[in-house]
Amino acid sequence: MKIHYTPESIEDLARLRNFIADKNPPAAQRMATELLSSIKKLKVFPKMGVGVTSSPNPEAIRDLFIGQYTVRYLLATDMTYILRMWHDKESERDL
Repeated sequence: MKIHYTPESIEDLARLRNFIADKNPPAAQRMATELLSSIKKLKVFPKMGVGVTSSPNPEAIRDLFIGQYTVRYLLATDMTYILRMWHDKESERDL
């Protein structure tokens, strides 16, 4: 299983990292590293996230919760697409 990051998810990671880096650069690096290493686990355990019940296909659209962060992804036949990432204090509608 391969992992593909959408442009939006890359922008989300940069936004989250920059927000934290303004006050604590080492914490920003730790957060980014933790998110990326948790996402890599999807290669082996692609269904470890929870199905998004409000989506048309909850088996394919899933949320992975990593601490206070949510990573939304799409499961395809041979690829996992990382769609978006946000902090719990953000609303996914604001992205």
